Amino acid sequence: MASALDPPPTGPTIGRVPIAGLVRQARRIAGLGQRQMARFAKVAPSTVGRVEAGGMTPSLQVLERLLGAAGLYLVVVDQEGRVIQPMEDWDDTRDGAGRRYPSHLKLILDPEPGEWWADIYGLARPPETFHRCPIDREARRRRSQWEVRVAKYRGVPPPEDPRRWTY
Repeated sequence: MASALDPPPTGPTIGRVPIAGLVRQARRIAGLGQRQMARFAKVAPSTVGRVEAGGMTPSLQVLERLLGAAGLYLVVVDQEGRVIQPMEDWDDTRDGAGRRYPSHLKLILDPEPGEWWADIYGLARPPETFHRCPIDREARRRRSQWEVRVAKYRGVPPPEDPRRWTY
C-alpha cells in the first residue's frame, strides 16, 4: 500500500494504482513470461513490454485480456473496498415511449398500494414505477442503511420510516 510520502506513480494509472505494476504483478502471480502472457492475451509481445514499462496505456479491453491471462478480473469497488454489482437490466421494462427508466431512480416492479405517487389521485397503477420524490428516496435509503448496517448504527435511533408517511 502506498503511503502519503511515496512519490506519485509515473505512467498510466487506474485510480492511484499504476497499470505497469498491476500487469507485472499479474504476470508474476501466474508465473508467465511476457511472451506467454502475450500469447494467452492474444496481443503482441511488444504490447506487454510497453505496458509494463509504462510507455503505453492499454485500452480497457487489452487490460482485461492481460489480467485474464493470469486468471484475474477487473472489478469496481467503493471507497471501503466493497465490490459494486452492476444494475439489473430488464429488456422488457421500458417506459411508454420504449426508453429505459433513468438509472438514478430505483425501479419498482409491480408496485404495492402506496408505492406509486399517483395512488393518492386514484389513478390506475402501472406495472412498474419509481419514487419521484428525492426526499422520499433519500429517506428510504437512510432507513435501509440503518436496518442493514446494525453494528455501524448501534445505539443510534432509527430514522423516520418513509413507508408510514401520508401524502
